[in-house]
Amino acid sequence: MVRRTRAEMEETRATLLSTARQVFSEHGYVGTSMDDLTARAGLTRGALYHHFGDKQGLLAAVVEQIDGEVDVRLNSITDTASDAWDGFRRRCRAYLEMALEPDIQRIVLRDARAVLGGASQASHQHCLGTMQRLVQRLVEEGVMVQAEPRALAALIYGSLAEAAVWIAQGEVGDARLAQSLEALDLLLRGLLASK
Repeated sequence: MVRRTRAEMEETRATLLSTARQVFSEHGYVGTSMDDLTARAGLTRGALYHHFGDKQGLLAAVVEQIDGEVDVRLNSITDTASDAWDGFRRRCRAYLEMALEPDIQRIVLRDARAVLGGASQASHQHCLGTMQRLVQRLVEEGVMVQAEPRALAALIYGSLAEAAVWIAQGEVGDARLAQSLEALDLLLRGLLASK
């Protein structure tokens, strides 16, 4: 029996993730066969089962990877903004705009929702927690209306998540994005504290 090093195991896992992401994006979850995927990766089904358990486990890992990248991008927007409100507004807009990016649209907003039931509980809690911290800061600074930050965060996050799915699932995604961005601006303006 050949023993593989930790680096070889990590490389195998990374290869499977990268290949799955590309194939899921091109053909969708249902249109992807494990034999074709592992052949394209130059690996065996045994490697896939060892690292991810099954095709659904592989999809969950790809979604987790994409979610992590989205989180980094959104945090960068918030962290580099000229002020907290501008960062929050731009972050919300960027989240909706990402719904038309092929990997996010097909893998996260279509296939993961259909196969996995949507975001994992951990991902959901992380996003909601981040939104709550941002909202709490805006409320404390007097930028946003006085309201319970957790409730506002849940409403804003839920609205964004559902709008992103609506954008991703439509044949006229660009039109849906434009409509969603317009509605988002109306929603956010309503949250501003009167000066």
